[in-house]
Amino acid sequence: MNLAIDIGNSSCKAGVYSTGKKEYVKYSAHPDNGFVEDIISRYRVMKAILSSVRRGAPLFVDILENAGIPTLVLSHNTSLPFILLYESPETLGADRLAAVAGAHNMFINSNVLVIDAGTAVTYDLLGSDNVYVGGNISPGLELRFRALNRFTGRLPLVSKSDTFGTLGVNTVDAIRSGVQTGLIFEINEYIRTLKKKYRDLKVIMTGGDTKFLSEKLEEEHLVVPDLVVDGLNYILDYNA
Repeated sequence: MNLAIDIGNSSCKAGVYSTGKKEYVKYSAHPDNGFVEDIISRYRVMKAILSSVRRGAPLFVDILENAGIPTLVLSHNTSLPFILLYESPETLGADRLAAVAGAHNMFINSNVLVIDAGTAVTYDLLGSDNVYVGGNISPGLELRFRALNRFTGRLPLVSKSDTFGTLGVNTVDAIRSGVQTGLIFEINEYIRTLKKKYRDLKVIMTGGDTKFLSEKLEEEHLVVPDLVVDGLNYILDYNA
């Protein structure tokens, strides 16, 4: 069995795979050593892969290797199933590489836009020639709310809500509508603009805020909650 672990800015997700089939997924907002110890005590993991967007040595590597489980830490130096022409590959987040790999596994030889709506919102495009074209990074919902509160003198800290209009009728409504509508407009326009340039563009959304945002979008897209860990498993098998 394979174990794929994605350590994000605010949470951690792991997936256990057997011959390409996902057997188990585990999520934690506050992972500790027990997070991975529990998995390897329940499943016969033979090899593992880990991606992390946090600075410093990735969590869990010592636990896995002490248990005799070879662990691949994903980086720009890892062999990938697509061509990476990014000018500063060492700065490209491992989670973005994994998400693109997951998209490649689903739609090989297709134009695919991957939107990961988490702490930050990332947009990554894989061309039909299997070349990573590039991508953008934008603040996520919570970052936008917190920035308005922190960098202004009087604006309150507001949280997301399904109840909002296009225009607010009070300050809280104005912040909520401005942040949420703004991000929805942004995502819709990215999809519209890139569809004009890339034929038969497939759009995949993943990340913590995807469920909240997905139903509010006009443009067609596919939701794949486990895209990053699926992509990690694909990379691990590719490197076997």
